[in-house]
Amino acid sequence: MDAKTLVANCKKQKDHYLHSLHDDRTQVGQQLQALALTAHQKAQVLAVIDGALTDQLYSLLLGLDGAASIGDEQHDFALYNETGEAISGSGELEAQAYAQLIEAATG
Repeated sequence: MDAKTLVANCKKQKDHYLHSLHDDRTQVGQQLQALALTAHQKAQVLAVIDGALTDQLYSLLLGLDGAASIGDEQHDFALYNETGEAISGSGELEAQAYAQLIEAATG
């Protein structure tokens, strides 16, 4: 796995979770159902949740790459793939997070 694949898999997991909110398989999905929103309102709420999750995922990935703090601390973390190659610390994780999470959402 490389930085590109890690970010893609994280994004895929986020998207899978968002999709699960369309029914009552999750606690948040149940809460959304209980609100009895119109389809338009529900789409708006899901868009807000998507944005919040994207922001948090982006911040976490930057933190793991040493480019941002996680909580009140900023450190360099070492993430290695299955062959022992570093996938964090070089800026590639930060670059991929921006390309796949931020640019993709605005472009």
